[in-house]
Amino acid sequence: MNHRFLSIVGLAAAMAFAGGCNINKPVLDTKPQAAAAAKASPSAGTEPVWAPKKHSFNPSRTREHDLLHTTLRISFNWEKQYLHGLAELTLKPYFYPQRQLVLDAKGMDIHSVHLMEGYDGKELKHTYDGLKLTVDLGKEYTRDEKYKLEIDYTAKPNEYASSGSDAITDDKGLYFINPLGTEPNKPRQIWTQGETEANSVWFPTIDAPNERMTQDIYITIDPEFTTLSNGTFIYSRQNADGTKTDYWKQEEPHAPYLAMLAIGEYVVVEDSWRELEVNYYVEPAYEKTAKKIFGNTPEMLEFFTTKLGVDYPWAKYSQVVVRDFVSGAMENTSASTFMEDLQLNERELLDKSWDGIIAHELFHQWFGNLVTTESWANLPLNEAFANYSEYLWAEYKYGPDEAAYLHLGELEQYLDEAETKREPLIRYYYNDREDMFDSHSYAKGGRVLHMLRKLVGDEAWWASLNLYLTRNKYSDVEVAELRMAFEDVTGQDLMWFFDQWFMKPGHPELIVTQRYSKGQLQLQVQQVQDSTYMPVYRLPVQVAIWSDGKKQVHPVVIDKAQQVFSFEAPTQPQLVLFDAEQQLLATVEHEKTEDELLFQFRHAGQLASKLEALQELQDQAARAQVQGMYKEALQDAHWSVRSTALGILSRLKEGQVSTLEPLIRQMAVKDKKSAVRAEALLALAGWGGPRYQSLYNQAMNDSSYQVAAAALLAYAGTGAGDASQKMTQFEKEDSEEVALALATVYAVQAGPEKYDWFMEKLHKASNNQLYYLLQSFGAYLASNPETNTPEVITFLGELAKSHRLYYVRAAAYQTLMVMSDKPEVETLMQQIKANEKDERLLQMYGM
Repeated sequence: MNHRFLSIVGLAAAMAFAGGCNINKPVLDTKPQAAAAAKASPSAGTEPVWAPKKHSFNPSRTREHDLLHTTLRISFNWEKQYLHGLAELTLKPYFYPQRQLVLDAKGMDIHSVHLMEGYDGKELKHTYDGLKLTVDLGKEYTRDEKYKLEIDYTAKPNEYASSGSDAITDDKGLYFINPLGTEPNKPRQIWTQGETEANSVWFPTIDAPNERMTQDIYITIDPEFTTLSNGTFIYSRQNADGTKTDYWKQEEPHAPYLAMLAIGEYVVVEDSWRELEVNYYVEPAYEKTAKKIFGNTPEMLEFFTTKLGVDYPWAKYSQVVVRDFVSGAMENTSASTFMEDLQLNERELLDKSWDGIIAHELFHQWFGNLVTTESWANLPLNEAFANYSEYLWAEYKYGPDEAAYLHLGELEQYLDEAETKREPLIRYYYNDREDMFDSHSYAKGGRVLHMLRKLVGDEAWWASLNLYLTRNKYSDVEVAELRMAFEDVTGQDLMWFFDQWFMKPGHPELIVTQRYSKGQLQLQVQQVQDSTYMPVYRLPVQVAIWSDGKKQVHPVVIDKAQQVFSFEAPTQPQLVLFDAEQQLLATVEHEKTEDELLFQFRHAGQLASKLEALQELQDQAARAQVQGMYKEALQDAHWSVRSTALGILSRLKEGQVSTLEPLIRQMAVKDKKSAVRAEALLALAGWGGPRYQSLYNQAMNDSSYQVAAAALLAYAGTGAGDASQKMTQFEKEDSEEVALALATVYAVQAGPEKYDWFMEKLHKASNNQLYYLLQSFGAYLASNPETNTPEVITFLGELAKSHRLYYVRAAAYQTLMVMSDKPEVETLMQQIKANEKDERLLQMYGM
């Protein structure tokens, strides 16, 4: 292979195959290596980097008033990006008599506040500091007295100093997309995002998760727009000024952060489940594929309702896709919002499925919406369940291996975060409520729920969830309510489980060793986690032992820092598999011989065990005995096993895989999983250079964009004389994967003639695609200094200053660094740093 090819493939790998090809696998690294453990352990008197941080206590909101109902009458000024609203709030004191009401109302103009008696209003004294609206009610009200306020206001979301987090990148509540219609290829839309406490940017409310209200929303808008909100659509009325007013009614109480609206030129694709209206709101270009994207929703509704024994609790279920969303998705009551990435054409659907995120938001309709966390400290009661629903759905619909694959990814995600952060799942001590939206609340929380399910058994698991939901419906909860539901069903005291997994930081770090002598297997288990910060865990697990080809399973309970278990075994065990169900959230170091790992791959029957064997033996992959296992892996039923084997074999030299090369060549054409076909092509590219030109040429016509993109990368690396012509033929393809593959090639091969192509793609790119394109564009600018024009500098400067996603701003800034020898660029970079407010970027910029 030539050096230019190495550069292309290396960059492609760094980009995780252009961010779109789903080749990446969770790395099954559940063993704390000795060196890593030494690094993580603090020296005497020092604190580990992951130690829980000291923050102030964050309780739930004190309930002085009870917000019973909200009526909103709203209209919009597209040019100024304002919302004009008339809010009518019905309240009463929660328990103690009250004369004063404090509402959340961020960044608004408050025009008037009236106490309403029928149609008559009495103006009330009030003060407003830009965040809180304080109203003198004129008299003291008791908890038996309702009162109604009318607030005339203007919401100005773009003038509110917002912030955000990794999960929710902005919190200004109300968003105007392409408000003046000046951005080509982007529709005009208005949408909201309420979590955590951002809905109070567009209507005055008590913006806390332990509050609940019913609502009416009257939306006045131009007639070409379709609206969506919570609850039931009641009517649309034409107005004398040419506008229309749509009326949506939410009759069941829900938390204010779950209120929503979405406005755009949508088509509404109708579906149903039982007697329930199920609709998908998409842009017109995706009308024909909407049911293929969201079409499993009715089956999910049936599955979750049946298993929980609690009917879906809301009047409808709609799903809407919006542009430039500030998160992946949001579970607004009866109307979930999704990022634009979910809109796929027929060909993209061959490569991608969004079932996980669709199941996640749907499960929230029970866990989060029907039963709501009383404070953000208890967020895992929402997010851990939604995370685990992805496992439950995959297990039901696609089988245990696909569910296990998802769970391995969750384990890796949490362990990666645990390198620098270990907090309790339920944490009242945090710096900012947005900090709760992390891999602890999601990934760790889902894995903990799986252990709870394994502990109590499936029947008790579903019965406990049923009790939790029915006992606490339309109310707010803390973690004790979940524990008590499980205790009341099972009759067991589960304080120990909830204490160690929900209330304490970290995870078990286990070292397992074994010794066999005279028919006795001794298994020693050590808990080596730092007990200064983490508990000594109680861990019910199963140990599987194979002797003479026969398997025996032994349940054990680990509850000490060091324990030894003895088991009868007639002969030297062929394999000892600790945590036979692979259900623990833990790191486990258990050394095995080559023969044991080969046996494990073929007999353990767990996806995690197969992947572990492949990865543990990767340094021996060239040996014939081990390579036999890899050959079996290339033909495994689950795509992740085939993909893992390909990834390991691709690192060998060409001569070391000669016996497997025909099989891999066949996989590049015939494997049923497009991601595996793509990875097989890249493996061949690493070995064969020009030898596989005809194969790459054939693969460019594959029905999968992922495969076509991999073929483009591979063909470009052959040095073929017509490679440039081949690339050009794909420049107009409407595919993120293809565009990013071309950008990867052009970054190291193209000259100034591709400048216009790069600029066009950058201007049209969606958020994630833009991030990856900027990586290649930086390399392109470095290779083509004549393209470092004022236009480019201005474009990158605007992205680095004002793009709503911090990681896109970071990528634009890094791309500018290519031109930092120019005085004007150096000045611009200083301005960018001076204006940046995001702590993550300030740290990166060395501020």
